[in-house]
Amino acid sequence: MSFAPLLNAPSIIQLHAFAAMGALALGLVQFSLPKGTLPHRTMGWIWVALMATVAVSSFWIHGRQIKLGEPWSPIHLLSIFSLIMLPLGIWFAHRHRVRGHRITMISIFTGGLVIAGLFTFVPGRIMHAVAFGP
Repeated sequence: MSFAPLLNAPSIIQLHAFAAMGALALGLVQFSLPKGTLPHRTMGWIWVALMATVAVSSFWIHGRQIKLGEPWSPIHLLSIFSLIMLPLGIWFAHRHRVRGHRITMISIFTGGLVIAGLFTFVPGRIMHAVAFGP
């Protein structure tokens, strides 16, 4: 494992990848800590900012694999999903609709980080080179 391919990538890809890694780590911490506390809310706002960064930055990243329509791929649909669902998840939290908040945030985590993240390990992509070498 070497971060060299990522560190040699364009800055937008670095921003996207490091924000995603931070959101993944923080999301896992959020799952394990008590809910509704000040630390949960504080880390939640940081997680929302990281996820918004991941989603928005993705629109400047254009892979050469599967295309949905120039220059985007189906993975970009997960970015749109995340950008729509983040405000909804925040709204649920502010309205104390715990179940809606939980389902929304877990869905964003699963779709926007886990599923999209798995696609980054396809051979020929930067994260594949980071994890498995060139």
